[in-house]
Amino acid sequence: MRMLLSDFSPSTVVAGFVAVLVGYTSSVAIIFQATVALGATPAQTASWLWALGLGMGVTSLALSLWTRQPVLTAWSTPGAALLASTSGLDMPEAIGAFIVCGLLITWAGWSCWFEKLMDRIPVSIASALLAGVLARFGLDAVASVKTAPGLVLVMAAAYLLGRRWWPRYAVPGVLAAGIAYALGEGRLSFVGLDTSQVWALPMWTAPVFTWHAAIGVALPLFIVTMASQNLPGVAAQRASGYQTPVSASIAVTGAATTVLAPFGGYAFNLAAITAAICMGREAHEDPARRYTAAMAAGLFYVLIGLAGGAVAMLLAAFPRELVATIAGLALLGTIAGAMGAALKDEHHRDAAILTFLVCLSGVSAFGIGAAFWGVVAGGIATLASSWRRP
Repeated sequence: MRMLLSDFSPSTVVAGFVAVLVGYTSSVAIIFQATVALGATPAQTASWLWALGLGMGVTSLALSLWTRQPVLTAWSTPGAALLASTSGLDMPEAIGAFIVCGLLITWAGWSCWFEKLMDRIPVSIASALLAGVLARFGLDAVASVKTAPGLVLVMAAAYLLGRRWWPRYAVPGVLAAGIAYALGEGRLSFVGLDTSQVWALPMWTAPVFTWHAAIGVALPLFIVTMASQNLPGVAAQRASGYQTPVSASIAVTGAATTVLAPFGGYAFNLAAITAAICMGREAHEDPARRYTAAMAAGLFYVLIGLAGGAVAMLLAAFPRELVATIAGLALLGTIAGAMGAALKDEHHRDAAILTFLVCLSGVSAFGIGAAFWGVVAGGIATLASSWRRP
């Protein structure tokens, strides 16, 4: 325990907080849309936030402590978008579909087929995938200059000074500078937040299993979670130099989905973007101690889950430009490292840059995001470059 506490530092705690801040503010609105589409009551919506926060927190804490590596989990954002677009499905049927999806994810982990698939992807393509997924956050940070030039420039200056004088605490300094500037401008206001119900309560919904929900919801939810979330999640780990036990981690997220599905935990997976914040040098100079950043994020997730919607709305009060800038600056080192690893091998350079561009484009087809199609494009390019006429 003493060694564990000594591995924590202010930089790892702030990295965990930034990861949670980025994760919630970027997609919590989609969760609310999904609950509305399924006809959830306010109590059921609060239960969803309870289950999602608790599921992400406990799995992140357990996996990071077990592996001593930064393993961060997340809810399936494309899965939430899929649920938000459904119609004619009531909550009990949806819960049944969530359980089926959880069992499929668990099977994908314990059968090891997903890990075998990831082992066949070259490191250069995995790195290009990570760089393409994360580069959009860097672009969003630069684009924020249009709407909040003062805020972005102050945070950028704090980052440059921090990297020069106190590199371990550059990101905490950026966050403090951004909050101070936003408060001074009156852009960070907590007036009007609903704190009437501070603690969220779990609400059990009995599942109903139907074939049309299993085929129309569970199967697509499983596919988009594995292709658009777990695939870049594993790529982020390997591009950062971590060899996390993939199959066991996937199985744990599937088991968590199965157990928490009746309360609203519709799908859990390995995180990519938020995990990259905990895996970079900004979290800690020593890669062996960065697991505490993921553990700090797990603690924040548990607190948010227990507090329900009140804390989620509190995080939503942060200006969009502040969140975009802190995410972009916190990921700069990871983006640069991933690009360097992607282009290092000349034999895979064309495939890597093609993977990067497809991932950066954000293109999607058949409900599957750009990360999957980037790997497909890179794989085809690799096969084409290695093919020789007889």
